[in-house]
Amino acid sequence: MTEAILLVGGKGTRLRPLTVHTPKPMVPAAGVPFLAHQLGRARAAGVEHIVLATSYLAEVFDPYFGDGSSLGLRLEYVTEHEPLGTGGAIRNVASRLDSGPDDPVLIFNGDILTGLDIGALVDTHASAGADVSLHLTRVDDPRAFGLVPTDDSGRVTAFLEKPQTPEEIVTDQINAGAYVFRRSVIDSIPAGRPVSVERETFPGLLESGAHLHGMVDSTYWLDLGTPQAFIRGSADLVLGVAPSPAVPGRCGDRLVLPSATVAPDAKLTAGTVIGAGAVIAAGARISGSAILDNAVIGAGAVITDSLVGAGARVGARTSLSGTVIGDGATVGPDNELREGARVWCDTTLPPGSIRFSSDE
Repeated sequence: MTEAILLVGGKGTRLRPLTVHTPKPMVPAAGVPFLAHQLGRARAAGVEHIVLATSYLAEVFDPYFGDGSSLGLRLEYVTEHEPLGTGGAIRNVASRLDSGPDDPVLIFNGDILTGLDIGALVDTHASAGADVSLHLTRVDDPRAFGLVPTDDSGRVTAFLEKPQTPEEIVTDQINAGAYVFRRSVIDSIPAGRPVSVERETFPGLLESGAHLHGMVDSTYWLDLGTPQAFIRGSADLVLGVAPSPAVPGRCGDRLVLPSATVAPDAKLTAGTVIGAGAVIAAGARISGSAILDNAVIGAGAVITDSLVGAGARVGARTSLSGTVIGDGATVGPDNELREGARVWCDTTLPPGSIRFSSDE
């Protein structure tokens, strides 16, 4: 049996206002908290025991997932009261693991949506006899990521933090945020202080001669750190482009949760999800967007690649594109919001108050 640690302590500041009331892993993607997709995929890969390393809004996880028995998992929660970084968070939950010193422990970041073959990563780790194995993925522009070059056998040769010049880009392989640790390596991380696995643990292990192995798996991979990425990820889950056993319904162009009300002539496309209790009025056109629980979309509204928070209201004929509307906000009729706009929770925009085009 393989155990796992799930790192879900981040504040998700880049996602605000989505994360004002909700920690990032609990923001709904394809109708359920994003974390449900990660737990479902781990369970499908044979993981039975998962320790969640929580911090920000830690109190919301347990009431939703409980002990995990409904998912066929055994879940435990450990809350850090001072931020400990990725390595510190891993070390902080080590006492909850059942694994022996040489057993593999899976570690996932709570903001990565991926089609990674988890079983293959564990098998690769075992056959390589590695101390730590990393899921690597290839990206077109690696400048925003940590580079992880490997030799012909897959052994990691260096860790290069975000490269700035063309000469520094020696590989297109990046750290994709999923690892298998030999249990004894976790116990060797210093306790009780902040530690970054990317900047301290991994380079230190490499320097000491430990075997770090990289498995390149170029299936679906998306870092959900920005609102646009999160909205894209939700749509990809609905469409079935990103695989998950936790999507509450059949994959396709739209996902409408049972208690939502959608007018017969409303058009929902491109992986749009309509949350429980939401109301979509006549003539609305919604594409590639997430409408969360109890939100209300007015007649003739046009919403593209946007997220409308829980209980928010969007008025008639309002147009949203690449926009985030916070929980409980009201955007009055005849507004027009474009790429990058974020309306904070409980804010009210009067009718026709913001436009990008003339009112003709």
